[in-house]
Amino acid sequence: MNASRRTALFSVAASAALALSLTACQSGEGTKAEGAPAPVAKNTASAAASAPAAAATTTGTDTGTHTGAGTATAVGTAHKSDSGSAGAKKGTTTPLCRAQDIKVSSERQDGPPYTHIILTARNTSSHRCEMAGFPHIQFLEGHKQDVPSVAKSKPAVPTVLSPGDPAFVLVKLSDGGVHEDNEVVNAFQLILEGDSTVIAVDSSAGGGLAVDPAKTLTGYWTTELRNGADDF
Repeated sequence: MNASRRTALFSVAASAALALSLTACQSGEGTKAEGAPAPVAKNTASAAASAPAAAATTTGTDTGTHTGAGTATAVGTAHKSDSGSAGAKKGTTTPLCRAQDIKVSSERQDGPPYTHIILTARNTSSHRCEMAGFPHIQFLEGHKQDVPSVAKSKPAVPTVLSPGDPAFVLVKLSDGGVHEDNEVVNAFQLILEGDSTVIAVDSSAGGGLAVDPAKTLTGYWTTELRNGADDF
């Protein structure tokens, strides 16, 4: 009887030990199951690690955007400034000299015989102006045609006068000597390019000018008389 009870108790103890072992195994698997979120933590760590990179990327993009905007603004301003400058240069024009802006005088050149005169037009205004083209001269009332111009005397650049500056023109009167076609001129008239106002020029000094209408020629207005270009 005692042997049977001991056997039964041993069986119960063995069963209990087996149950405890199984419980322990199950408990260990439970621990592993609780450790399952570890991959999630790993993913979280990866997300956290990538977050600075994303932030850096965003910051870089943002910086690049501002830098680009700044560059565009700078270039745009420079371009606008250049355009403004260009527009100012193109829009700034020098007005033509008018009769009211200048004073014209004449002077005999060389001689005798006096075959040429020099006309001087001085800017008496308070602003710059351009002496364009050549003077449209008429020496005689009976000869209404303007004195022909000499193309080779045309200057390469516009003749612009500041206040007080002079411009010059060489004018041929005749081939010289006493000729039946010569007429004495004590005064003559001219008009400027772009202005219809008649300017009277006194030429009575020295007994007047001997003019042959068929031989007269005029040069263009220049800032100085040039050898060669004004010889005619």
